[in-house]
Amino acid sequence: MISVNQLVVVSLVYVAFLFAIAFFAERASVRGRSGWLRSPLVYTLSLSIYCTAWTFYGAVGYAARSGMEFVTIYLGPSLVMIGWWWVLRKLVRIGRAQRATSVADLISARYGKSNLLAIVVTLMAVVGVTPYIALQLQSVTLSVSIFSDPVQTDGLSQSTATFWVACGLAIFTVLFGTRNLNANERHDGVVIAIAVEAVVKLIALLAVGIFVVWGIAGGIGPMLERIDSSPIGEWSMDRSRWVALTALSAAAFLALPRMFQVMVVENDDERHLQIASWAFPLYLMLMSLFVVPIAVIGLDILPPGSNPDLFVLTVPLAEGQGGLATLSFLGGFSSATSMVIVATLALSTMVSNHIVMPIWLSTQAEGAQVSGDVRNVVILARRASILLIIFFGYLYYRLSGGGAALAAIGLISFVGVAQFLPAMLGGIFWRGATRWGALAGLVVGFTVWVFCSLLPSFGPDAVLSASVFDHGIAGMGWLRPQALFGVEGIDPTVHAIVWSITLNLVAFLGVSIVTFPQPLERLQGAQFVNVFDHSAQARGWDAAPATSEDLMVMAQRILGPDDALALFRAEAQRQGVTGHLPEPTQGFLQALERELAGSVGSATAHAMISQLVGGASVSVEDLMAVADESAQILEYSNRLEAKSAELSRTARKLREANEKLTALSVQKDAFLGQISHELRTPMTSIRSFSEILRDTDELEQSEKTKYASIIHGETIRLTRLLDDLLDLSVLENGQVSLNMDTGNLNDVIGQAVLSAGGDRSTRLKVRHEQAEVDRPLTTDLDRLRQVFINLITNAQKYCDAPEPELHIDVMDRGDGLQVVFYDNGTPIPSEARSLIFEKFSRINDKDGSGAGLGLAICREIMARLGGDITHEPRADGNAFVVHLPVRAALAAQ
Repeated sequence: MISVNQLVVVSLVYVAFLFAIAFFAERASVRGRSGWLRSPLVYTLSLSIYCTAWTFYGAVGYAARSGMEFVTIYLGPSLVMIGWWWVLRKLVRIGRAQRATSVADLISARYGKSNLLAIVVTLMAVVGVTPYIALQLQSVTLSVSIFSDPVQTDGLSQSTATFWVACGLAIFTVLFGTRNLNANERHDGVVIAIAVEAVVKLIALLAVGIFVVWGIAGGIGPMLERIDSSPIGEWSMDRSRWVALTALSAAAFLALPRMFQVMVVENDDERHLQIASWAFPLYLMLMSLFVVPIAVIGLDILPPGSNPDLFVLTVPLAEGQGGLATLSFLGGFSSATSMVIVATLALSTMVSNHIVMPIWLSTQAEGAQVSGDVRNVVILARRASILLIIFFGYLYYRLSGGGAALAAIGLISFVGVAQFLPAMLGGIFWRGATRWGALAGLVVGFTVWVFCSLLPSFGPDAVLSASVFDHGIAGMGWLRPQALFGVEGIDPTVHAIVWSITLNLVAFLGVSIVTFPQPLERLQGAQFVNVFDHSAQARGWDAAPATSEDLMVMAQRILGPDDALALFRAEAQRQGVTGHLPEPTQGFLQALERELAGSVGSATAHAMISQLVGGASVSVEDLMAVADESAQILEYSNRLEAKSAELSRTARKLREANEKLTALSVQKDAFLGQISHELRTPMTSIRSFSEILRDTDELEQSEKTKYASIIHGETIRLTRLLDDLLDLSVLENGQVSLNMDTGNLNDVIGQAVLSAGGDRSTRLKVRHEQAEVDRPLTTDLDRLRQVFINLITNAQKYCDAPEPELHIDVMDRGDGLQVVFYDNGTPIPSEARSLIFEKFSRINDKDGSGAGLGLAICREIMARLGGDITHEPRADGNAFVVHLPVRAALAAQ
């Protein structure tokens, strides 16, 4: 038989083999060659973390003691994978959207990122998984003891062996599981190692089973005969226990921290769940295929009183198959180590993120951006948490005596972690669930579990006195651990399951109904329940107090300098900002929070961002309330929403019409007042000078000519005003008829310059370079010429430069042509630029010769021609740009 020293050497070689696989897997992932690492097969095998030493060793012992009841521990997860894969898909989607790193992180994020809730879940998870850690220590210790001499199997030796096994697993886990800080990134090395261990334990169990059936029993027929003649072959089923245990294993499969780690955090593609939904139940079937044959043969050939939990080892050893026994030991060792690695990794992440980091942050007076390297604090906290959790498991093993069956210890842990289920499932399917309801349910369920299951597992007079078992607390019979509220005659495990889950659910529902969620809870609830409709958080931040430098320093201390710099540089490029420091916009702060959540959890990341930016802006709560109400309208009454939208549109149209009528009324009053003034001024001049000519006989001829010229000028001005008014009226009413014709733009500009007298003017120099290439266009050439003339005459009147100049340039644009008229006069004041195209608007009209209608007419003409005219302020003058549309500029080509 192989010695213990040889077994230790084999174990060390096996561990080194796993390290090598993990190392090369991570190297391949870093180099971008990780496609095969993230395959559905590897994902499915990683789910085998559910099959711990309990299922490898304890399933056979369970079958030997309770017959076919062991099937329930495989049936529950299989039903979840086959029938509830859509729930798993929703959990995976939520986990990726919220950057959840653990069960505590998920529950905390759902209920408003409450760190109090995260702390409660973390403490419950540590206490609930502690018996499971003890189970792994017990299984490895028992398996090692099988290979040792009888004199070395006394209690002291087993206790010492358990201590060294705990130390070995702790060191192994620290080295194996805390090399990466970001818990939300895939641990390709850990995952591939778990997948390899899944294959090893499956091969080991199948090898023992094949040896038992064909090597000992002599084939399938003789094996079936042995099963029929064995007590295990007698079908007896306690229906309540079967239902309770099946439901319990299903709940544990969803709520165990290690299962959440591999199923949600390590998931790279939701589509992998489709393959895992049938492949993982197939794996469980293969793991359970030879459980009954091994149990039956063990009961037949081994001495009475042999530990059935170790039949997988003792049957091959009894037949002289040392190599097969070693392979079986490696299978059990794989089951234990994989569970310890992933479970303690998940729990240490929860402890560091939700207990250690908030305490550390509260001690830093100047915030997260200073006072040390956060990465070192997080890594140190996780390593210390791993050691502490394994120590708790060892302590439980010592206090419980290590004599209980493996299955019994596993069921205790299952009931503990099942308390997460109401808050978890209620949170992803019910928007009315509140933080206080979840907290009440967790506390009540955990308290009942501790009283009815955990403390009784130590035995009478260990923690609870024998009188409490018999008579209840303080003699109150309805407070007995295994007969709560006076209900007796129920299996203790079923009793603990029913009462803890029932009271948990009642407290969760009752308190949620009577309390109202906070705005952030309501927003998170909508995003969780409708996760397939929401992509990310919609919470806003008031980023005013934050600076990019502070955020960069904080991110570097958590993510590391390289990762933080890459994140900030990518955001700066996206914003179009030079350098590597982006603006602290709301979107960037949300993305940074999600990235930090991958390292320190969502609640801690939320607190760290809040410490810098001062929390969410006040208006966001109103926005969230409006969004929540809108979501309720969508859920309960689409017709009401349509009616409301229609009424809103009608009210908006009425409001716009009223505003337009009011503007028209004001414009009409202004027009009447202005036109009265414009008409009265020349009429007054004509009347006054006419009376002078009529009543004064002694006027000289020169004076008569002067007065007659004034009357003539005012008459021309009055005629021009009436012509402009008539023109503008026709244009505004759309009564103008356009005379479309084809011409050359250069010719039109030249004719306008001649008509305006620009080429003969001694004051204004008009500069227009004739283009070498003709620019034909089809439009109303006369109207376009009128626009050009108005712009030239305006420059003649208002350009006050010592040497006034007007430049006319033609530029090609993708949507047509632009004719730019720019002079070197005083720029139009900014407050007057919005008025220059209005009727009777005159800027610096010193001589009062203009009526203020020229630009208004130009705008109306260009609107009728399908173009536009705009004013562009310049530092050394004014520019008016006439936009000619494509159809006018290209119709003739």
